[in-house]
Amino acid sequence: MTGADDETRAVYDAQADEYAKLAHGPGLAALEEAFLERVGAGGRILDFGCGPGRSAAAMRDAGHPVDARDASPGMAKLAKDQYGRDVTVAGFDSLTVHAAYDGIWASFSLLHVPKAELPGILAAVHRALTPGGQFHISLKLGEGERRDSIGRFYAYYTDAEITGLLEVAGFTVIERDFGSDVGLSGERASWIALAAHA
Repeated sequence: MTGADDETRAVYDAQADEYAKLAHGPGLAALEEAFLERVGAGGRILDFGCGPGRSAAAMRDAGHPVDARDASPGMAKLAKDQYGRDVTVAGFDSLTVHAAYDGIWASFSLLHVPKAELPGILAAVHRALTPGGQFHISLKLGEGERRDSIGRFYAYYTDAEITGLLEVAGFTVIERDFGSDVGLSGERASWIALAAHA
């Protein structure tokens, strides 16, 4: 799913099919639609931590050139098999381009990055966006860092905490949404999704 540790990647490699069944609902579809509206017709997008590739495929089908990136080979294979999506297998620290994207979509992916590393990743995202480029990030709400019951590493954030980090990286937050879902581990978790621009 991400550029996170080997244990987290191994969970996604082993359970890619199960994750794909849970990874998309009507709430996410609405967030995608709003993101694409902000990016504008034909804008180039990076799906950063694309998982099974459903969002990348939907954005491609909506007329956008889309690059997809994920650290899990299992997820990359699923994206290719199910959606014909080629996925670059790489971690978050591999993003080194400048002003290459009109939008970057990071849906429940950056939450696997240790908190100490996130400021650097957000700075790289900001550099990778064109001026005024759109950024979507969704994370689980909470505090601290820990592994879930199936071994995945998570960093949890409060609204104020993630908003502050985005602002330091140069983003302006323009919208936020909240929700709660049952994930791959079977645990219900509350989440926050923020829309921002560079």
